[in-house]
Amino acid sequence: MSQKRRVWIKVVLGLAVLALVGVSIIPLLGTVLESNQPSAVATPNTQPSLSTEQQTQLEDQAKGYQLVLQREPQNQTALRGLLEAKLRLGDVQGAIAPLEALAELNPDQPEFGVLLAQAKEQTGDREGAAQAYRQILASQPGDINALKGLAALYIQQNRPEAAIGLLQDTIKNAGQQNQTQPGRVDVSSVQLLLGEVYLSQQRFTEALTIYDQLIEENPQDFRPVLAKALILRQQGKTEEAKPLFTTAVSLAPQEHKDQVKQLATLSEQPTPAPTASPGNNETPDFPEPLPEGEESP
Repeated sequence: MSQKRRVWIKVVLGLAVLALVGVSIIPLLGTVLESNQPSAVATPNTQPSLSTEQQTQLEDQAKGYQLVLQREPQNQTALRGLLEAKLRLGDVQGAIAPLEALAELNPDQPEFGVLLAQAKEQTGDREGAAQAYRQILASQPGDINALKGLAALYIQQNRPEAAIGLLQDTIKNAGQQNQTQPGRVDVSSVQLLLGEVYLSQQRFTEALTIYDQLIEENPQDFRPVLAKALILRQQGKTEEAKPLFTTAVSLAPQEHKDQVKQLATLSEQPTPAPTASPGNNETPDFPEPLPEGEESP
């Protein structure tokens, strides 16, 4: 992927933070990692207000791009311009059509598919959102954002076992997938996500089992150490959590070290466990993934 295209995608993802209500990736154990928002995730009511002049200008730009697309429906410059204008306007419904086209034209860039799924979920099309995630996973079974989004949808529908099965099957098939294409499935990240699903259901024993396994298999990975420390502190086991926080700080890469230190020095009062309320139409409190060592491209 060219540097120019990378920059453009980052711009669109940044706009999506302001325009889309993403899958339920926040928060981890309450609000402890609110500052670590994934690039394609959004929260409600964060769209900045536009002046009348700015809104008129964006609407005119959108109309111009739509005229181009009437003649050239696969013109990616126009599709990207239309998407950017719609996102700036906060028009999620209007962003779906260019996202669908861009996702189809760029199957190697799952960011478009993830944004499409999030947009469809916000507009109430949960089945369409699930289909968008599944389409990504059909070609990229280890895409963590698609796995995260689909698992969150299952939990939102009070189907935690479906979410757990999705992730367990991904882990089970990872060996074969990685033989075909090394690194296709990051097993550790999927296991961390499975632990988060268990946490959303207050199944702490199963979550801790996963984190202990990861700590043993990947002793230099700070994420499972931090996750275990957070759970223990949440359960009021602060003395057990302290040495784990110390270890997590020492293992964390430089770009995450300050954040981990902040988490380690938070109040030692246990916080309520995240729950997913059956029948609630709101996105459940599905834990946010722990920060990874490198930024996703």
